[in-house]
This record gives sequence, structure tokens and C-alpha cells, in this order.
Amino acid sequence: MAFLIRTIDITASGREIVRDREVGKSELVVGRAAESDIHLADLAVEQRHVRLADAGGGMLSAESLGGLEFGLDGRSVKEGTIDPNVGAEVSVGSARLAISREGDGPVQIIIKQVERDEAAGDALSSFALAAALPSKRTMAWGFTVAILGLLLAVPIVTNLTSTAPENDPMDKDVVGATKFDAAWISGGMSVEHAHLEDNCEACHATPFVSVQDETCLSCHEELGLGDHAEMPRLREGMAPLSTGDAIQWSIAETLGKEGPLGCVSCHSEHEGPVDLAAEEHQFWDQQFCSDCHDDLDARLTDVSFGNANDFGDKHPQFRPLIYTAHFSDKPVRVSLDTEPVEMSGLKFTHDEHMDEQGGVARMAISLGKYGAPLECSDCHSDWSEAERDMMREGGLADAAIGTLGNVKWSQADLKNLKQSGLSKRRVEDLGDYKPVVMEDSCEACHSLVFDRAGPAFRTLRHGNVDDLMADLATMDRGPRGDIVSGRGRPGQFARGGRYYSNFGRPMGLYIAINRALERDGVCGECHIPTMTDGRRDLTPVNLPNRFLMHGAFYHSAHEEDAAGNPLECTECHATSTSNEATDLLIPDLESCRDCHLGEAAAKTEEIVPSTCAMCHGYHTPTSPWRPEDHPDMPGNGANDNVAAILSSLRR
Repeated sequence: MAFLIRTIDITASGREIVRDREVGKSELVVGRAAESDIHLADLAVEQRHVRLADAGGGMLSAESLGGLEFGLDGRSVKEGTIDPNVGAEVSVGSARLAISREGDGPVQIIIKQVERDEAAGDALSSFALAAALPSKRTMAWGFTVAILGLLLAVPIVTNLTSTAPENDPMDKDVVGATKFDAAWISGGMSVEHAHLEDNCEACHATPFVSVQDETCLSCHEELGLGDHAEMPRLREGMAPLSTGDAIQWSIAETLGKEGPLGCVSCHSEHEGPVDLAAEEHQFWDQQFCSDCHDDLDARLTDVSFGNANDFGDKHPQFRPLIYTAHFSDKPVRVSLDTEPVEMSGLKFTHDEHMDEQGGVARMAISLGKYGAPLECSDCHSDWSEAERDMMREGGLADAAIGTLGNVKWSQADLKNLKQSGLSKRRVEDLGDYKPVVMEDSCEACHSLVFDRAGPAFRTLRHGNVDDLMADLATMDRGPRGDIVSGRGRPGQFARGGRYYSNFGRPMGLYIAINRALERDGVCGECHIPTMTDGRRDLTPVNLPNRFLMHGAFYHSAHEEDAAGNPLECTECHATSTSNEATDLLIPDLESCRDCHLGEAAAKTEEIVPSTCAMCHGYHTPTSPWRPEDHPDMPGNGANDNVAAILSSLRR
């Protein structure tokens, strides 16, 4: 069957353009798809809308292909039959297809678009809502003017004519003087600044200018900035900017933004209700750290730590803080590559206490406190939240550190706390395990009972040799020789009498103290005896509660492996083979790499991808800096920028 397709288009001047083409096919497809036989560029038309096919006997069949109806002689149908000799009109979208045939000629299909004003005389159009509204163009301009007036003009006028409220970070109910400024917020506020969502000028002191460091420090210098090194030091260690970055920072500086070491460079606001700390954003990406630390020794020649790039490939060996000599005043950091020994002043060995077949295990089984061989948790326990809160509230002053619940801090602990720069914000520097306390963890087996007074037992005070001597002195009741032999005092003053006093040297006391402080005495079971100023004494105990002071490690996060299987302490700490008190049972770098690899490592049941921020904070402990500490560098120019100009105009 042959078809003659005639398309009639009307120009803007009203002239008709007629195009004819013949198609020798048994069927035609009408639709919006480009490959359709009759292509109609109308969004109301489906890709394949109608099929016109030879139905035999000179008839045509019309069938909907996509399920939408089409018009056939004024009726909406999905299929129908057409006699070209009689003629018919098919409407698809805004197109009208007039189908006819003259004699034995081809079937003619004349395509014509419906004129736009065809329905202008429709009586029902006057009842439409559009007839009562302004034109779309008028409404668009009206809304534009309203938006600019309310959301731009009003905020600007109120900001210039009103006095901003005093910024009080502790007052959560302060509302800014600028009206409708919240409409310009580019994103939700962070958790820390959520109370400032109605007080934009608390941070944006100058309109349309980036937040300045001085504004940040107006609050945060008072609240504390313990995580930041001094700015010149950061600048010295910072990696050099590329040419492109330097140009970008120079442009940004002219618009009022601080340089690459400014607050907002790392602490990005308006990113939703997240933590504003840098580690939650850029810092979580290890590139944030490796940009400087990959070759830091080339810029900071006075540092003693190694370069770091990726935990799985390039990271220095751990350097725990330990005492390497008895009577040492302070601990030192020593690399585990040197196989260091710890001079703690104790004779304790782990293998003796952890052997399930040994004498210690037999004793523990016989005691109701344990009832089983000793486990690590019998001596090592973590802090409770109540204890941590108590430490934070006390600020860890000497009085608060000295006694915390039933925990007695040793002089070594106090020394370590002071040297680590501990403050209220650094409770975590204590580690996640309490110091081992003799009275709680050891006395069940190593008894300190020295006397009995009626039904009660008297216990030696632990931790000070002077206290030991004072306690043992009360036990010296043995008979002493008379001052003058062969003579006695008259009356009831005699041994066995009503009144009696021992005169002479307290030999029993000296013997008891010497025996206690000997290598085989009650103190010598755990401590190393020594001599001080000619008298017996004990080597001081120097045992840090936390060894890795510059990395965060939490045992609670390692109770299970990556696959969810329970982890035992002995899988990381070789207690079963530690037969010397000088053994340092700190896992080395390679041990941690059994599970932890760098950021780009593929996560499996055994491997955990680990970034720098998983273990490290940002340059702690350090001291706050001031805006005037900003060094001169690309992006930190003079005050002749847009920010300074706008600030002067506002003033």
C-alpha cells in the first residue's frame, strides 16, 4: 500500500508551507520518536502513539501502541477502522491527520497543526481561573520584586540601621537584629552552632564577607582552643601551595576570606547537623594530614618523629612513653624497634599470674573473689562514666586526682598527668583503663595483714615506707631488758604489775621492718629493695597509666574483630610468654597492621581501612593562638581587601 504524506506548516506571517512525500509501506507509525514514519514534536504525543496499517479490502486499521487514546472523527478511541474512500480525521496531540483517497491513487494523509486561537471563541474559557489572573509575565515580575524586597532589601536595611545584639555564646536564646536573614542560609547549622541559626550576625559580622578568625576567637578563645598549635609553627610545617592554589587564595583574600590557615578553611559551617570538628570533614581524609606529614622533616628540622603518609605503607614505629631506668625523674619516648625494657620498679611477671596450671591459678580458684584462674579483667578495668564526669568536673586538679572514688593515684601517675598537660578537655589522656590498685587487685593473694586486735585484723598501709614503719611500730610489744639489772622499783611498777613501760631499744620493730623490706620479705614479693641514706627502702614504682600519649586507642573498640568475632587480650598482648617484669607488652606497628591498613585498603572481614583521624587528634596538646599570629603568606594579605572596606563603611 502506498501513502502520500502531506505536511502543512504555517509561518508567522500566515503563509502555508506544503511538503509532500510518498511512503511505500503496509503500515505507518505516528509518534514523538525521531524514527517514527510521521514525527510529531509534541510532548502530549507518546514515542509510538498510533499505528495505521492495511486492513485489506482498501480499509485502514488505527491502533493505539502506548495505551493512550487518540481522536477519530471527534471520538476518543484506542482502535478503529478507517475507509479512505469516505475519509476520516485522526487527532494526535495538537496535530490533525486528514485521511482520504481519490480513485485508485495512494492514501493521502494531510497533517496540520491546530491553530492557537482556535478555541478563543469557546464560551467556557471565560469561566477559567486564568481569565481572572494577570499574565504569566506580569506575575513573574511581581514575584521577583517581592522576593528581592523581602529577602534582600529588608535584610540589608535592617542590618545597616539596627544594632547587632552582643554575642554571648552561653546564651542560647539570642536572636539577631537582621530580619529574614535565615532565608539566605546555604545549609543547616552544625551541632555546636545550632543555637545561632536565628542570629547570623553573631558570626557574619560584615555582610557578604567570609567569617573572620577574630570573630571565631571572640567566643572560642574564652571556651578554649587546646587543639591548635601556634600559627607560625603551623605555617612553617605547612606544605607549599601550588601556583594555582596560591592564585585562588589571593583572589579569595581580596574578597575577605582568611588564608589557608584560617578557621573556616578546616571548619566548614552550613553542612547540616554534623560535628564541626575538622576530623568530621577534611581531617577524616588522610590527605589532609599527609600533605604536610609526608615530608615534614624537610620543613621542621627540629622534630624527632618520622614522616607519615599511609598507615599501611608509611608510618613510623610506635614510641611509647616509659621509664627506662630506676629512680628516673620522667619517662621518655622510645621506639619499639629498639626492643626497650621498662624499669617500673616491680617484680611482677604476667606469665606467672596467667598460667592456668600454675600456683597462682590454684590459689585464685580457692578464693571466692575469683573462683577461677586469673583473667586480664581481674586487674584491668575501665573507667565508668560517673568517674569520667567526676574528673571533668574536678578539672583534674591535684586534689581531684589524688583520690577518685577508691582509686589512689601514685606519684608517678601525678607526674605523668602534669607532664602531659592534662586539662578538663583531656580526660581521655588518662587512657581507657584505670591504674591497677594494690588493695583492689593484689591484696586478695598478697595479704597486708600484720596484726590482730580482738576480732578485727590490722592491715599495713600500702604505698609509703614511712607508713609501713609506723604501722609495724604499733606491733612492737615484746619484752625489753631492764635498764639496770638486779634492781626493781617499789610498788606496782614492774612487769606483770599495774604499771609497766618498756625501756630500751625496740629490737622487735627493727627486725620486723628489716624482714619486710628484704628481697624475700612481704614487700620484696613485688618490689625491688634498695637503700636510701643508709636505711632500707624500696625502689619507686614508675608505671605510666597510658603509654601512647599522642594517639587515641580504645580497648572497647577492639572487643570484636572486623567479622564480629570476640577478641581476647592475649591476641595482642603476649602475656603468656612474658617472664620478666621489664617486658613491655605494647603491640608494635606490624601487629596493628594485621587488621588496620591505610585509607585506600579494601574492607574485608580481616582488614579495616584506617585514616589518620582514627587514632590521632589535631596537634595536641598545644596552646591557643591569636589573629595577629597569622603569618604572611598567599591568601593572608593586607587589610585593604573587601572585608576591610565593608567593615569601615559599616562603622
